[in-house]
Amino acid sequence: MSPTTSATSAPWSHGHVTFLGAGPGDPGLLTLRAVEALAAADVLIAEPDVLDVVRTHARAGVSTPELTVVDDASASAVPVLRDATNLVMEAARGGRRVVRAVTGDPGLDGNSGSEMLACAAEGIPFEVVPGVAAAVGVPAYAGVPLRDAQGTDVRFIDARTAGERCWTEVGASDGTVVVSTTLDAVAAAAGELVSAGRKPDTPLTVTVAGTTTRQRTWTATLGTIAQVFKQGKVLPSPEGHRPVIAVVGERSAAAQRDQLSWFESKPLFGWRVLVPRTKEQAASLSDQLRSYGAVPHEVPTIAVEPPRTPQQMERAVKGLVTGRYEWIAFTSVNAVKAVREKFEEYGLDARAFAGIKVAAVGEQTAKALVEFGVKPDLVPSGEQSAAGLLEDWPPYDPVFDPIDRVFLPRADIATETLVAGLIELGWEVDDVTAYRTVRASPPPAETREAIKGGGFDAVLFTSSSTVRNLVGIAGKPHNVTVIACIGPATAKTAEEHGLRVDVLSPEPSVHKLAEALADFGTRRREAALEAGDPVTRPSERRPGARRRRTT
Repeated sequence: MSPTTSATSAPWSHGHVTFLGAGPGDPGLLTLRAVEALAAADVLIAEPDVLDVVRTHARAGVSTPELTVVDDASASAVPVLRDATNLVMEAARGGRRVVRAVTGDPGLDGNSGSEMLACAAEGIPFEVVPGVAAAVGVPAYAGVPLRDAQGTDVRFIDARTAGERCWTEVGASDGTVVVSTTLDAVAAAAGELVSAGRKPDTPLTVTVAGTTTRQRTWTATLGTIAQVFKQGKVLPSPEGHRPVIAVVGERSAAAQRDQLSWFESKPLFGWRVLVPRTKEQAASLSDQLRSYGAVPHEVPTIAVEPPRTPQQMERAVKGLVTGRYEWIAFTSVNAVKAVREKFEEYGLDARAFAGIKVAAVGEQTAKALVEFGVKPDLVPSGEQSAAGLLEDWPPYDPVFDPIDRVFLPRADIATETLVAGLIELGWEVDDVTAYRTVRASPPPAETREAIKGGGFDAVLFTSSSTVRNLVGIAGKPHNVTVIACIGPATAKTAEEHGLRVDVLSPEPSVHKLAEALADFGTRRREAALEAGDPVTRPSERRPGARRRRTT
């Protein structure tokens, strides 16, 4: 311990600050270290644009004081945040672990230097977690590599603060220039570069909302960008203040970008897709849709509740333990959950399935069983449905099967297909209501209006009940919305409700349904490009336009 430091004034008693780069917008670009820091934070102070990105990884109950954005009408479009330093220091002085999250990277995009100096002046420990800078991440998502095998020089410039000397230097260079600016100032920045020596025919790309599903990129030259914006009615616009990244140089040539635009060419890029399922069931499907570039919107249409009379379920679970059954058949993830909850209520675990054969109707149900610690003995080799399960189910054989009874936990509204089929195969069936499905509450008014007004590009129906319940609680989807159904029965119900089915899954699987919708999006995109038309989302078509049926 140094002579000037006492135990009571140790820096760590004042807390700790992490200056964290949240990236340019895509939540998937957060680093592992960023996620660790967020999970340990007592206080999260984030710029408004990235609060939703980082808050997901913070622990429950974390304090999130709001930064005040000063409405400054000056020429500078950089948001001015009032009291950021004071908020950080106040929390750190209270001995708390603070995460200060900024867009992009703290050293390149954020104005974190003054806050770091304030921490250093008071001896408050801090660290910096770098993030993907907008000037680097956005061109990568736009399909514009900044360097090549020849090692092209790369210059970065912020047009909002650049002086004459800066423009002169980058204008004299023949390397790639990455310009941070705003939409309505792009043409002025292009003019500065031309005045400084760059040729008017130098290729240029401009990207707004980079790395998000709202991303849009324009390709032009320094001399034509103003005309491109005017002809495309991009400007004038009330959103002209939006930040953009412009890349100047041969790397941004239109022909090259056509081959490298991997993000905006995803099959469902920017599509708002309605997922009318229970919250628990929607998660994996939503993740798959995001991988195709879609923006999933989960709307629960079915709520799962315990059976009104639990005694039947209780007797059946006790029968599992006492050897009453030869088989147990699970026809849904919810059935697995219902049995698991009963097991936990009685202090049982997966070992109670010892000696019992277990069947699962499909991959998702089998996955839920594996997570429970149970490997199913039977999963349909063909169609993942009750009919598919029956095709592979062995008939009862008194020589090989000491017990002739099957436990079937399922929903109160399930069909009798499986019960009848098992009885025909010689089995006795205890058909037990493990859970009830009821219609969920209506979604918010904004969501209902989007459904009826064509605000969604597609809706995925995973059962006949999701069709009936969605129409019942929110109304019928608009005729420009692409309707995708998991199977013929669901499609028939959709058509009975006046909906035209555009996509039919080749198999009764939610993941195959998402794949089928992605294939539809790919074909739609390719048809537009082949015809020389702009690639648009279904919701961008005029109301009432007829749609071509595709399956």
